[in-house]
Amino acid sequence: MQRVLFHETIFGPIHSRRLGSSLGVNLSPTDGKVCSFDCLYCEAGYNAQGPGTTGLPRREEVARLLEAKLQSMKADGTPLDVITFSGNGEPTMHPDFGGIIDDTIALRDRYFPEVKISVLSNSTRLHRPDVVEALKRVDNNILKLDSAFDSTASLLDRPVDSRYSTADVIESLRAFDGQAIVQTMITRGEHDGIAVDNSTDSEIDALIEAYRTIRPREVMIYTIDRPTPERSLQRVSREELDRIAGRITAETGITVQVSG
Repeated sequence: MQRVLFHETIFGPIHSRRLGSSLGVNLSPTDGKVCSFDCLYCEAGYNAQGPGTTGLPRREEVARLLEAKLQSMKADGTPLDVITFSGNGEPTMHPDFGGIIDDTIALRDRYFPEVKISVLSNSTRLHRPDVVEALKRVDNNILKLDSAFDSTASLLDRPVDSRYSTADVIESLRAFDGQAIVQTMITRGEHDGIAVDNSTDSEIDALIEAYRTIRPREVMIYTIDRPTPERSLQRVSREELDRIAGRITAETGITVQVSG
């Protein structure tokens, strides 16, 4: 079974295709996975591996480890573009997410004031006002919408909560009033004999309509880059991603960043 990638609370810096030199913050266990999605393409593996034994890192521990790393990088002259919340699950599930964001902003301002703070989120916790307010305090709230169809999201993202609704997510993203960055994974393949493909014209048509409603600051589209739990998933070519991006911009006026 494919297992979690990150065995530290603070990891990197690593080179991110979308963000540059990125210092990672993992608010999930370091030996297991806690997520409200169970995506076919998740590089950290399926939720079936379990939450591990270490538990979620405490707010105070996150701040201590982050400060130590930033101090070391500052002393060594290590370049840094962004502090990114990602890791082995959904960061906004941490009960002290808002407080950890406040601590991170204060530490960033102290050691690397020019650096951006980004959160990669699957958008499942946008019904919580405290999560939304915390996301609005960071430079880049990068929020997932892989499909505007519940049926496709159910196959590709496999939300843990059966009440998940793409319409609700789109409405929650619209409420960011243009501050959100929407991230969409484009891939195709099959799972348990059922075709999964969010690159079709009908899928892109529906996403474009959703982007029009949301009016995000930017759209990020990308494709798989590492081994995935569902091995049948395929990379979409850069040419196809560029074509999709061109359609989105032409029909909405929204800037699209492509990684592929």
